[in-house]
Amino acid sequence: MGHDHDHARAAGGNRARLAIALGITLVVLIVEVGGAFVSGSLALLGDAGHMASDTIGLAVALAASLVAARPATDRHTFGFRRMEVLAALVNGLILVVVASVVAWEAIRRLTSDPGHVNAAPMLVVAVVGLAANVVAFLVLRGGDRRALNLRGALLEVFGDMLGSIAAIAAGAVILVTGFAPADAIASLVIAALIAPRAVLLLRDVVRVLTESAPRDRDVAQIREHLQGTDGVVAVHDVHIWNITSGAPVFTAHVVVESGVFERGETDDLLDRLGSCLTAHFDVAHSTFQLEPSGHADHEEHAHR
Repeated sequence: MGHDHDHARAAGGNRARLAIALGITLVVLIVEVGGAFVSGSLALLGDAGHMASDTIGLAVALAASLVAARPATDRHTFGFRRMEVLAALVNGLILVVVASVVAWEAIRRLTSDPGHVNAAPMLVVAVVGLAANVVAFLVLRGGDRRALNLRGALLEVFGDMLGSIAAIAAGAVILVTGFAPADAIASLVIAALIAPRAVLLLRDVVRVLTESAPRDRDVAQIREHLQGTDGVVAVHDVHIWNITSGAPVFTAHVVVESGVFERGETDDLLDRLGSCLTAHFDVAHSTFQLEPSGHADHEEHAHR
């Protein structure tokens, strides 16, 4: 129960942080779009596009966080916490689209017409964007980093910070030297910053959706640790996966000595197995099927 209460408190704090960051990014998005049209800067428009993806992503993440807080039902027995993962999937796909569009337009400008860029308003808006991104980053950084959708939002805002720095640098170069292609070059830098983060986020999402073992959990080590418990003969059919980030679920078949059943010690053994997983591997939700020796021999499926 303590683990559930801690997760609920963390989720509530995450929602507040997401709401604050959403308000900040929405305001900056409007400012950057206006600044991009006034200055003619692709870098600023690219940063605004990234900010738009942040705004959409944060809104989806906030909505998903609210849905995820709903209790489990007979149809949705694990609740709705995986909605956070689906929100992270949307974020990742948005990032891929934004990076592709910005890179395409930057290459077009470099190979044809770099266009005219008014550096002064570009610099002002980029500086405002950087300041807002720093505030949003600090707000999100204090949240629960195990939450995949919050981590995705944090990565996006961090990318916005770097994008704003690139836009500031491009504006300064254009203002001092008049070198217009600096804007398109900065846009390519922004696209290059977005793409790897999108790939990493999507990789983590796929790991959860395919129910792969969490990267920080070693199945062989867990099996070996459980087999060292008094009364346990063997452990097979081991499965561990994440319902959402930071919420691993574990199931296993445990072959036990016949004396455990004869002496009525199954409850005690289950308590010890569950406590072992919680204490050593931070797995709060576990299910064990206790079996007498020889039972596994006539099960139809292969054992792991």
